Amino acid sequence: MTALLTLSNVCVDIGRTRLLDGINLTLNRGEVLGLVGESGSGKSLTALAVTGLLPLIGGKLSAGHINFDGIDLAAAGEAGRRALRGARIGFVMQNPMTALDAVQRVGEQVDIVSRLHLRLSASDARARTLDLMAQLRIPEPAAVAEAYPHQLSGGMKQRIVIAIALAGEPDLIVADEPTTALDVTVQAQIVQILTRLARERGMALMLITHDMGVVAQVCDRVAVLYAGRIAEERAIDPIFAAPAHPYTRALIGCIPRDDMAPGSLRGIPGSVPTAGGYPSGCRFHPRCAQAADRCREERPLLRPLSDDGHVACHFALTEPA
Repeated sequence: MTALLTLSNVCVDIGRTRLLDGINLTLNRGEVLGLVGESGSGKSLTALAVTGLLPLIGGKLSAGHINFDGIDLAAAGEAGRRALRGARIGFVMQNPMTALDAVQRVGEQVDIVSRLHLRLSASDARARTLDLMAQLRIPEPAAVAEAYPHQLSGGMKQRIVIAIALAGEPDLIVADEPTTALDVTVQAQIVQILTRLARERGMALMLITHDMGVVAQVCDRVAVLYAGRIAEERAIDPIFAAPAHPYTRALIGCIPRDDMAPGSLRGIPGSVPTAGGYPSGCRFHPRCAQAADRCREERPLLRPLSDDGHVACHFALTEPA
């Protein structure tokens, strides 16, 4: 596989607070990468860093590099990032209820992307919009295109947001929790449609979620984030068969199974520390049953695993690089 997106030691600050601390990731063409972790782990910040939208929340890339198909996004400047955003990098925002313009018809919101980035005429852009809507299994696309967002269900709004992300024929789609606030049935439909289109079109997909069950079904690789750092990064099969980091094991343990006894499902005790209140050493150690003095004092660095994955745990069994 050819690397399309590479994050090298990426650090993100808001004011004097460091929220992402040394993120290293690679996303290949045609690959689906899952970014998982509890709320506050840094998933959405990673999405904003990749799409160049950190200034919207007062954030900045304070260290490291983000390379997209040979382009250094930090060095590209806002004009360069804007040229890529929508055209080569599509972004599915977290909340479809607020991602759409309330006073503009949804068809027009999809049209503008292909008119701007593909230089299509108004009629050709509308034809492309209707085709995308049909691919997303939107019934009666022509009628829906004339609707305003408030006239559509949550699942239909999410399909429109995905159509906007696809309209510029991107090489990469960043989907930030694309099933938030949707019911379970619609969640499954949205994820299946998004991953199917990504694979059919040969796009890379960064799927951000807190649902390990979704990751197990659709992703090729997964990166587990905790408190602004990567805890573990591996291919799907080995990470579910033998998770190396205690946090990964805890997340997988939160997935309900058919063979579970009633009342046996347990959550992870405690909560993700707030920014500015991160503990020293391993940031997971206050919640980890295996924590030792070394975990409280010394930061664990990502080390290679025998299956080409990486883990940041002092006590995980790894092989030397």
